Amino acid sequence: MSLGNHKNVAHFGELLLRLDTPGHQRFVQASSFGLTFTGGEANVAVALQQWGLKTSIASAVPANDLGEMCLNHLRRYGVNTDSVIRSGNRLGILYVESGAGQRGSQVIYDRDATSFRELEPGMIDWEAFLKNAGLFHFTGTALVGPGTRNLLFEGLRVAKEKKIPISFDPSYRSQLWSLDEAKKVFCEVLPSVDIFLGSEADASTFFGVEASGDEALTALAAKYNLQWVAFTDREVDEMGVNHYSARLSNGATVFKSSTYQTVSVDRIGTGDAFAAGIIRGFLIQQQPEETLNFATAAAVLKHTIPGDFAFLSVDEVESLMNGQGIGKVKR
Repeated sequence: MSLGNHKNVAHFGELLLRLDTPGHQRFVQASSFGLTFTGGEANVAVALQQWGLKTSIASAVPANDLGEMCLNHLRRYGVNTDSVIRSGNRLGILYVESGAGQRGSQVIYDRDATSFRELEPGMIDWEAFLKNAGLFHFTGTALVGPGTRNLLFEGLRVAKEKKIPISFDPSYRSQLWSLDEAKKVFCEVLPSVDIFLGSEADASTFFGVEASGDEALTALAAKYNLQWVAFTDREVDEMGVNHYSARLSNGATVFKSSTYQTVSVDRIGTGDAFAAGIIRGFLIQQQPEETLNFATAAAVLKHTIPGDFAFLSVDEVESLMNGQGIGKVKR
């Protein structure tokens, strides 16, 4: 499916090499790793490409075969990488140990002194990159470090001048920076944002929202003049089953999705699948409730897919939305 009438969705963020232990092995017992590529913004871009929207990403990778391998991986799924700079010597690494049952997954980051972290203001031509953009998306990890942060601030200023909607997922990672620093930076960023993608805990922790429940969405929207606020809600029971739902506020009404129960094959990337679903609905001017239901179903299905990318068709997501063919063998 192609949605050619809709402008490009532009992304800015770090691209990473992901190394997984085989099966559910612990780090201490593994003797090999499976290899793929990831990045919060890249995950969103690939999902949107699957659903017929055009996407591009601005980033940096080393000027070597590993950097080219990473870009080839994104191009395979249609993501435009023309604005990715070749510089520096390192691609960030994400080591993943997949949990099982009551044992959760574990992630180790190796993201110091990477090509992306060495970016500085002035290194991206934002006017050119955002020329045909219908929306600009980034996550909190793109704000770690002063160089990329100030470079992104340049992009946000250009996006606001061009009246391009901006979506933001805090995606806070405690291994990368302190809570206090993240809170300060996120509060600087949010006045530029149109679509917030996070959780009720994010609203309280980073933005001082004291309200709870549905009032937390409307309070955050009012405080920062946000068009849409979307929260995911997850509980994991003692058997390791995820109880997953979401809420969306358009400022006037709070919509609630169904609650799904799912056993997770790979939880990483589920939030990005949800974000992609919200962005898709916003861009195609889908009704907020239908947008929320699509995004939630996409996130639930992503739990069943190894790796970070949501390899899902619109039909598959809509089938789950409509309760059709759940868990059945297709023949």
